[in-house]
Amino acid sequence: MNSLIIEYRNPLFGIFTIFLVIFISSFLTYAYNIYIERKSRKEYRNFIRKFELGDLKEDDYISLYTTYNLPFDSIILLASSFLHKGEYNKAISVYQALLLHVKEFVKKEELLELLGKTYFKGGFLQRSKEVYLKILKFSPRNKQALFYLLFIYEKLKDYDKVEDIMESLDELEEDIRMDKTYIRTLAIIDSVTLSPEEKTNKLLTIFHTNNLIERLFLQFLLKYNKDFFWQNIHLFTLNKIIDLLWYIDYNTINFTIVEQNKFLKSLYSAKGYIQDNTASELFELSVLISTKNSTLNVDLDLNFYFICSKCKKITPIHDNRCPHCHSILALQVKSQLSKGYYEKNSSLQ
Repeated sequence: MNSLIIEYRNPLFGIFTIFLVIFISSFLTYAYNIYIERKSRKEYRNFIRKFELGDLKEDDYISLYTTYNLPFDSIILLASSFLHKGEYNKAISVYQALLLHVKEFVKKEELLELLGKTYFKGGFLQRSKEVYLKILKFSPRNKQALFYLLFIYEKLKDYDKVEDIMESLDELEEDIRMDKTYIRTLAIIDSVTLSPEEKTNKLLTIFHTNNLIERLFLQFLLKYNKDFFWQNIHLFTLNKIIDLLWYIDYNTINFTIVEQNKFLKSLYSAKGYIQDNTASELFELSVLISTKNSTLNVDLDLNFYFICSKCKKITPIHDNRCPHCHSILALQVKSQLSKGYYEKNSSLQ
């Protein structure tokens, strides 16, 4: 009995017991952490799987941010998938929900910028304007907010407000010389007090100093002052408006002028308005001209698309600003033949 008590009180036995308890505790803690980590990974994978299937909901983004501590930039990247798919309302819901949980000032400003941009892309100009005005209240030097307000007021044709925005950008040492010329041109075209002749003279003065407004000027002339256009056709680079000339009303064409202009002759020969078999420098026009005397019935037409000279992106419709990078009058027209032709005596007819 005494020997057992002595053995129990042996210091080595006590040390061994302490280490055993520590080991067991550590093992249980480690095992528990592994369990929690695996559970979290499983739930996270479920979220990612939902995302891959396109089923991620607005609340899921909040869970990823608040529960799983997914980095803010990663959340924004995931939410951008809605923008790529054109689902602007869903993107807006995500940004609005995140604004309720984000505390940092910088992140809130970034979210507001994204919200304003999404409203703008979705065509909600008034809401976009309200967001950017809110940003400027606490960040008056925010250039993105100022530029987007400029775009918004431009679309709303509120040129006085555009002038105010340009003054602010000028103070921030932004190069807005082209913006000033462009807005001045739009203000003249949209004026309700100037006559077409007065507008023509003012636009001609601007055009002589900056030919970048050429297409704007030509669009105005073809709509409101065709006589001036035909009488002064030598002033313009016609291949820059081939799409406008292609779709012009037949009854408004001055064919006397057309016969004196090589480009117009080939254009309207390809269109079928006149007979001229001279090949054009433009491949697509030459193909169309050659089909006029062909033994085949050819179902061909001319289509157009536009490439931005700044960002090089393509858009099917012309706009004064590139829809991608917002560069002014940077879209260059490109022509292409539409697909599909058939033989006159085809057995399929």
